[in-house]
Amino acid sequence: MVKARPAAGGGRWVQISPERIRGWLDGFYRRHDGATEQGLVLTGVSNGDTATLYPPPGLADAKDVDTLLARIIRPPRIAVLLARKGAVAAGVADGTTITVSKVERFYVQGRTAAGGSSQQRYARRRANQAQAATQRAADIAARIMLPHAPGVVADPHDAISALVCGGDRLMIDAVLTDRRLSPLALLRHPHLLESAEPRLAVLEDAAVTARRIRVHLMP
Repeated sequence: MVKARPAAGGGRWVQISPERIRGWLDGFYRRHDGATEQGLVLTGVSNGDTATLYPPPGLADAKDVDTLLARIIRPPRIAVLLARKGAVAAGVADGTTITVSKVERFYVQGRTAAGGSSQQRYARRRANQAQAATQRAADIAARIMLPHAPGVVADPHDAISALVCGGDRLMIDAVLTDRRLSPLALLRHPHLLESAEPRLAVLEDAAVTARRIRVHLMP
């Protein structure tokens, strides 16, 4: 499927499923009376419009369109980590199939309107609960994803090639500071997925979204 949204600084982003990328590229060529290719950047002949393709996680070594099209036929194994204040979901995906996963909810107290010492007491309690949730999320990530990391799994061909994260960036950052997760942190993809409250269905949707090719269109 193709999804579009405005891009900061101009142009727009579209996300294209691997099954539709060839057809989309054919359409770009047709609409622009042909195009020139330089790596992963297409420039329309008729008006100079550009399309810059960003490979999905695990395919960063695809540096031109032909290589990208060849590689997306067999999507790499990736890990997916979704986290928000009240929940975490961790899983390993082969293509769009989650093969192993864990979802857990946490209780983190909401903010209070009380003032004075009560407010301070609630703030401390809330901070302690948030810290405990982050630690529990790191434990889950280590148990579910770490056995599939490069250098840990016995067969290198079975190792995950990227870590895709989504949800609350600050919580994700905090989780990945855990030293146990350093092999995964090295594989972190820079694009943060938008995510609803983590649960299994959301994790499965994230595995599908992560496979899409992101394209920046200008103008």
